[in-house]
Amino acid sequence: MPFPISIAQLNFVVGDIQGNARKIIEAARQAHAAGSRLLLTPELALSAYAAEDLYLRPAFLSACEQGLAEIASATADLTGLALVVGHPRATPGTHSGEYGHRCHNAASVIRNGRIEQTYAKQRLPNYEVFDEQRYFIPGNDTCVFEVDGVRVGLLICEDAWFPEPARAAAQAGAELIACINASPFHMGKGAEREDAMRARVAETGLPLVYAHLVGGQDEVVFEGASFALNADGQVAMRALAFAEQLARVDVERQGGKIKLAGEMAPVLRWEAELWAALVTGVRDYIGKNGFPGVLLGLSGGIDSALVLAIAVDALGADKVRTVMMPSPYTADISWIDARDMAARLNVQYEEIAIAPQFEAFKAALAHDFAGLPEDTTEENLQARIRGTLLMALSNKFGSVVLTTGNKSEMATGYCTLYGDMAGGFAVIKDVLKTRVFALARWRNENDPFGKGANPIPDRIITRPPSAELRPDQKDQDSLPPYEALDAIVERYMERDEPIADIVSAGFASADVERVTRLIKINEYKRRQAPVGVRVTRRSFGKDWRYPITNKFRA
Repeated sequence: MPFPISIAQLNFVVGDIQGNARKIIEAARQAHAAGSRLLLTPELALSAYAAEDLYLRPAFLSACEQGLAEIASATADLTGLALVVGHPRATPGTHSGEYGHRCHNAASVIRNGRIEQTYAKQRLPNYEVFDEQRYFIPGNDTCVFEVDGVRVGLLICEDAWFPEPARAAAQAGAELIACINASPFHMGKGAEREDAMRARVAETGLPLVYAHLVGGQDEVVFEGASFALNADGQVAMRALAFAEQLARVDVERQGGKIKLAGEMAPVLRWEAELWAALVTGVRDYIGKNGFPGVLLGLSGGIDSALVLAIAVDALGADKVRTVMMPSPYTADISWIDARDMAARLNVQYEEIAIAPQFEAFKAALAHDFAGLPEDTTEENLQARIRGTLLMALSNKFGSVVLTTGNKSEMATGYCTLYGDMAGGFAVIKDVLKTRVFALARWRNENDPFGKGANPIPDRIITRPPSAELRPDQKDQDSLPPYEALDAIVERYMERDEPIADIVSAGFASADVERVTRLIKINEYKRRQAPVGVRVTRRSFGKDWRYPITNKFRA
């Protein structure tokens, strides 16, 4: 007889053991009521992913152990339902004074109120944003359990990126692979996952169910989009992206083989996927940390306009406050466009001119600066005045400041430390400038969260970008054209391509040398930047660990 499997594609909160346990118990009750025989939760669902150095604290591991026992007890009456819960598990022989390596990244099979088996993840990733070897020790046992006559082999995330764990499960008699995951999003990652799992299916000849996490945690976001593959490698079910869902996979034995089926959510085009990732990152950072709202400096330029549109989609207009802080060099169209956008999105808007403060600073420094021409010092003073005003409003009202710098600026240092870099969350710090323009155009043509179409005045998108800190300033006065700049950053910073190869690809040697030098010398700024949403394979954050004091040049 066919039976359903449920996937608890849910948004958990790191450290909220009781809250996460309640969500798992509720999902189990819903799955049981729907007739499911198996419920899969994501990797480390009980603690949420990733709890980082909390895994080094015995009290945290004890709380997770207690939470697991509570789940088992609370689901004892759900007859016939097997429940797979991801959780950290303390390992024998360790003690509180030992640094690291004291627990497993584990998953337990719970049925009828008791833990039947516990499986420890075998492959521990230690690249990109992953740091699992700091916290976990690998397992080496295989886990196969039975659900309504079907033998299910259990894997955890990275296990399924290598042939051996899946092969061992198949050799132990598994007829179906269940893989629970917390795999951080970056653009293109969904297709990579499906291809990797398709390779496991081809090697083992077994269908596979992939249960994935959804939601934001500091820098990283998880997009959900759980899926199932039949033994021929075809997608049999795909859950929604960037949404909580109790997804269903129907399991049936046909001619001795296991066949899967389910509903198919659409695959998002890259702009929609990236937009949803940024919205998720903002919504969960603000919500999970309990901030009452956000505020940002609205300049009339493309970056702040994009951040404003993302913030309203994530939080609603009532939780967003904007401040226009014109300098003596602010163009009239910047005022007009900023007011226009604030009105379109119905957010709180005010204007605080910075000319008086700017003149006061210059007067205070006049003796020291006597005889010296104005330069970037005076430009940075304006940015720092704005940063000070925004942080004062943040202190007074509790809202977190969203910074508006993009990845192109972060890479090259085209940003002011303690100025436009001052804030609590950097929404687009991993979005290259060319993608900023593409996202703005896409958002004006689409309304994915029902907040209104065409939120960004067209002139903001079409006018040349400018910091407006000196007369007639344009970004391209100080930087190569963004098309070239972004391509060089992507090749050098994200893909680790050698400088010679980038030049050989047709980029001007002077541009490549200039951009790579700027990336190197501005590391000290990026170390002091706020966290922000990671959306590429390599962001300036956990992915990027270069020394500030560094004399090496390729």
